[in-house]
Amino acid sequence: MKKVGIIGVPEHFNLPWLMAIDEGAFNERGIDLCWADIPEGTGKMCQMLQGSETDLAIILTEGIVKGITEGNPTKIVQEYIGTPLLWGIHVGAKSRYQNISDMIGSKAAISRFGSGSHLMTYINAQHEGWDSGNLQFEVINNLNGAIEALTNGEADYFMWEHFTTKPLIDQGIFRRLGDCPTPWPCFVIAATDSFIAENSGTLKHILEVINLYTSEFKSIPSIDRTLANAYGQQVADIREWLSLTRWSQKQIDPLILDKVSATLLKLNLIDKVLPNNNLAVL
Repeated sequence: MKKVGIIGVPEHFNLPWLMAIDEGAFNERGIDLCWADIPEGTGKMCQMLQGSETDLAIILTEGIVKGITEGNPTKIVQEYIGTPLLWGIHVGAKSRYQNISDMIGSKAAISRFGSGSHLMTYINAQHEGWDSGNLQFEVINNLNGAIEALTNGEADYFMWEHFTTKPLIDQGIFRRLGDCPTPWPCFVIAATDSFIAENSGTLKHILEVINLYTSEFKSIPSIDRTLANAYGQQVADIREWLSLTRWSQKQIDPLILDKVSATLLKLNLIDKVLPNNNLAVL
């Protein structure tokens, strides 16, 4: 049995992996796939890939492109979610801010530098016409840290996946002022260069299994209720999320990589653009 480490955020997007592991689909291929939740998100996962603490990661597209460009020995091996991520823009329930436009010059809570919550503040600033050079940040590590920071006034706003934070809005902990979708498909499957080089057959089997599960995922009976129960969501919210989300079973389009790299360069988040074959197995 070949042991393989894989990491991802503890969110509803990744339930197909957990189901496939629980049902022994990887074991049938001789693979012991060991999943670990990383609530800190993409910045932390980039560090783990860089340090060879994992073989695979389900990671935000813009985050891993930035990481690889900066020297992370990793490549995208497949697109995972083929639709944008809807980033909610949140403030504390008692915040004085009522509109996104009012928050120019305010402080953003981010899980860590290089994370999606960090990079998307630049995308949002671009949308709002703000000077991204004036952005301020408070590192909060994870969602619980964001709750504390926004409640105590240590930060003013926090960008995180719309549906993951919906229960906090229902509970009156956050208010959402709006949404900022990613301008590209949001999650990819990334693998370290060493894993790709040494385990091409194993990687092929892993992708075959997960692609089978994701292609059939939405047709599973009562999957909306299963997701709602597993992630503390309202069924109506899960149904809306499912309607907006498409799992992918193909490699990422090189034109998407061009767009991600060009955007990161324009926002001064990277200082060069790598050839696409340095970013992904194409």
